[in-house]
Amino acid sequence: MRLRSDSFDNGQPIPAEFAFGAPQGLGGNRSPHLAWDDVPEGTRAFALLCIDPDVPTRPEMAGKDGVEIPADQPRADFVHWAMVDIPPAVTELAAGACSDGVERKGKANPPGPAGARQGSNDFTGWFAGDADLGGTYLGYDGPWPPPNDLRVHRYFFRVFALDVPSLEVGDSFSAAEVFAAMHGHVLAEATVHGTYSLNPKAGA
Repeated sequence: MRLRSDSFDNGQPIPAEFAFGAPQGLGGNRSPHLAWDDVPEGTRAFALLCIDPDVPTRPEMAGKDGVEIPADQPRADFVHWAMVDIPPAVTELAAGACSDGVERKGKANPPGPAGARQGSNDFTGWFAGDADLGGTYLGYDGPWPPPNDLRVHRYFFRVFALDVPSLEVGDSFSAAEVFAAMHGHVLAEATVHGTYSLNPKAGA
């Protein structure tokens, strides 16, 4: 199975149009175009995840004046998108089809393919307790790495072909629940990734 995007080239920067945070404030937060083919026979549904594996493990340093987050600081995963039960006839998502702008406190009913379900992303926990932004963030919310981070972040979009029409996950499910429910049901996987940074010195 192969996955591509017309919104960015594999391994290359993601435009701010598809990011939550931009150099001058908020980005366009549009979901990127994605398309996949060479789907294996017997596919009954797809699942989609977007994960940034480059998130600093000391969140108190994020955005702190006079502090730079070193590139070699240990990192953790941050989930930007989890969607399941994508019908087998759906093999392309247009740019902006699942998110088209920032919704403070999160999207209550994110758009997407008919029949698909979208879980929570990790901005739910990141903004917990924030009076302005705190809420349940469902569906896609794009890159917003700390502006003082010296590491360029990578964003991996992963599509899984499954041999079941629906995954057993609860409401506001997490990516961890998706991985657990997919176990033993993955026929194929395809990945494409882009990069993003808000620090001009990142990767230097």
